Amino acid sequence: MAVRVILASQSPRRRDLLSLVGIDHEVQPADIDETYHPHEAPVPHCERLAREKAVTIAQREPEAVVIAADTIVVLDGEVLGKPVDEADARATLARLSGRTHTVHTAIAVARGAALRSGVESVEVTFRDLDPELISRYVSTREPMDKAGAYGIQGFGATIVRRIEGDYFAVMGLALGRLVELLGEIGVTYQVGHGVRDTAPR
Repeated sequence: MAVRVILASQSPRRRDLLSLVGIDHEVQPADIDETYHPHEAPVPHCERLAREKAVTIAQREPEAVVIAADTIVVLDGEVLGKPVDEADARATLARLSGRTHTVHTAIAVARGAALRSGVESVEVTFRDLDPELISRYVSTREPMDKAGAYGIQGFGATIVRRIEGDYFAVMGLALGRLVELLGEIGVTYQVGHGVRDTAPR
């Protein structure tokens, strides 16, 4: 039996990924406080946010399957957020040039009181980027709404030398981990048929 799926995010990339694998869904962004807790490390922070987003929607939509996620980019222990302006985007890309950074994507799924979550971590290495290339990339506006000032699924694919891990996690939603977590809350992803109850509720 098919189930209703809600994506607790307005990210077009996450929407595209769910559509790519045939998971019909609706969007209800979760409005939560994303402030770091005192002494909170980056990875626990992103997993906590994903869980809070999922719970926020599941509390008002208990029969639906809720999918939430949070993605952070970390270099030298520092979280690189979305650039505040073009100068900030250029500075971020210059820092990433020729180096390896880590992308952490947390996923949480909820249905009623059931909640499961996990984090996929991916090592991403950039090519050496000269200032002209950085400026051309920033002028496309692609970096402006993305953590770490790049999108691997767009023009940013040309500045990445290699990745070690789940490509889709870098885009913002690790699909393999998602399917595993869905199974843990009693629903099954069926290729070509979307998400269905594992057993009658």
